[in-house]
Amino acid sequence: MKKIFGEDISPKCIYCETGITTNDGKEVLCRRMGVMQPDSCCKKFRYDPLKRKPQTVKIQNDFKEEDFSL
Repeated sequence: MKKIFGEDISPKCIYCETGITTNDGKEVLCRRMGVMQPDSCCKKFRYDPLKRKPQTVKIQNDFKEEDFSL
């Protein structure tokens, strides 16, 4: 099965569809296993792609006037 965001995603409770991250982000509340660490994983792991946070992209600021002319 091909993963949506790549093949190198390691299972973590923070990406699991049964877990809810606490407000401070230090723990995950799992409906099946209870309180878990965000980097841990159990055999009930089910990947939820909507819980992944995209990486930020740095935009360069060294533009020249000729970059904007046709």
